[in-house]
Amino acid sequence: MDETANRDDMTLDQVLAIRRGAAGPVVNVDEPLVKLVVFVLNGEWFAFHGERVKEVLSDFPVYFLPGCPPGLEGVINVRGDIESVLSLRTVLRYPAADADSASRILLGQGAEIRSGLRVDSVEEVMDVPQSLIQAPPHTIPDHLRSLVLGIVAFQGHMVTILDMDRLLADYRVGAL
Repeated sequence: MDETANRDDMTLDQVLAIRRGAAGPVVNVDEPLVKLVVFVLNGEWFAFHGERVKEVLSDFPVYFLPGCPPGLEGVINVRGDIESVLSLRTVLRYPAADADSASRILLGQGAEIRSGLRVDSVEEVMDVPQSLIQAPPHTIPDHLRSLVLGIVAFQGHMVTILDMDRLLADYRVGAL
């Protein structure tokens, strides 16, 4: 029987059954997701892997310590634990922020170091399919090249994914 000639005589269920058979079996593929904490720094969008960011803090007083290296703002008291705070702007060679900016501190951990990282703002915590993360472009500045894991598009912005392990390890040995 010619299926196309007699479609007017077929029921909807019959047509759908033919279409399902022609399309082949449906394969359900679970793609791995990557959790990202997206933040802004000097108008540019960045992210860290979510498992590296333990907490997002706001309005924490930072206590300055004399003799700290550049980029180290001081320390904070987080529920009895004393944590250092790095200015990510300084570490990544961006100009200092306005004193009245509503910045946030990402409490992160990597390379056996736990520290706060001051950012301008936190935009989102999201899950991204791993296939959407692209390789880093060749246009990344030299001083950032070793820190970039990839890029992903989000809300009309290109988000640069940074390697917190490498960032903290390089800061510890003075490479940044």
